[in-house]
Amino acid sequence: MKALTWNGKGDIRCETVPDPEIEDERDAIIKVTNCAICGSDLHIYNGLIPSMQHGDVIGHEAMGEVVEVGRATTGLKVGDRVVVPFTIACGECFFCQRGFHSACERTNPDRAKAMKLWGNSPAGLFGYSHLLGGYRGGQAEYLRVPHADVGPIKVPEELADDQVLFLSDIFPTGYMAAEFCGIEPGDTIAIWGCGPVGQMAIRSAFLLGAERIIAIDTVPERLRLAESAGATTLDFRKEDIYERIMEMTHGRGADACIDAVGTEADGWASLDSFVDRVKVATYLATDRPHVLRQAIHCCRNFGTVAIVGVYGGYLDKIPFGSAINRGLTFRMAQTPVQRYLPSLLRRIADGEIDPSFVITHRGSLEDGPELYKTFSERTDGCIKVVLKP
Repeated sequence: MKALTWNGKGDIRCETVPDPEIEDERDAIIKVTNCAICGSDLHIYNGLIPSMQHGDVIGHEAMGEVVEVGRATTGLKVGDRVVVPFTIACGECFFCQRGFHSACERTNPDRAKAMKLWGNSPAGLFGYSHLLGGYRGGQAEYLRVPHADVGPIKVPEELADDQVLFLSDIFPTGYMAAEFCGIEPGDTIAIWGCGPVGQMAIRSAFLLGAERIIAIDTVPERLRLAESAGATTLDFRKEDIYERIMEMTHGRGADACIDAVGTEADGWASLDSFVDRVKVATYLATDRPHVLRQAIHCCRNFGTVAIVGVYGGYLDKIPFGSAINRGLTFRMAQTPVQRYLPSLLRRIADGEIDPSFVITHRGSLEDGPELYKTFSERTDGCIKVVLKP
């Protein structure tokens, strides 16, 4: 089959790889009908995710048709149309039973490596390094889905692929970010990053009752898309974000702040962001946490900072004194997608939201390497890429 593979920093290739096979009685094989490039895939593209190996099949946003099931797989049959969560969960362990599927204790065969870096291991993820299981990803013609009786959700015929594809990751992630904020009537929510997850967070925050969203980015197309949802936008290259948010909230700060950027914050936004870039380039740091520092300072006393942007290692000079002295709450996670799927599918079916609004570019797997470059460089108005194998 054809698949997109990682072969080093900035080197994504469309190659022929072996077809997946049933390896466990709870597996399923799906024929991928649509997949997407996620913002967190760009961290792989840019060489920031450790434990990648040459030839790894990447991608974790996928949906398709079931073509084979293991003999112990329940709830799915050949011909079912499904969306596959990026988190792989057994459904039976301590965390899965509590709805924390992204912390599954059984699905990361590389958990010993993860424990050395993070103290404990999250769940295995599709197409996201040999810290997180080394599973093949979904930017391919076919995908093996472990624990298929727990992960994939069947979707109604009347909903188009474009409407439901993003249930695999970015819609649940953006929704979770908004939910983390504990939104109450009248709240102002500040969101850093108007990429795909940030766009989903904006619309989710309005769905959950926020009165005002302040969306922060510098890419014109992203800012316009945020404005079309009703957000007030700030360009961090043109304005002092802290001063503007304080001005807009009468000196109090935003009720909650969402970091939807993560490790690759813009390296030219401020002096500290430039220093972050230099440290990462010279291997003196693992991440560029400028956005997180700013979100902490812009959050009101006893407010919430929600973090859904990906960080991988150790963050330097985080103003924790500010956080503890002002009573901030931090909430963060890799999204336990399975927890959100039923309710978010209902919201789509009921017409409350159509996540396809974020798609700007389409192509085949053969177009994938060039579209990775376009997405990474933010050229041609690119916000979200969908590939059709």
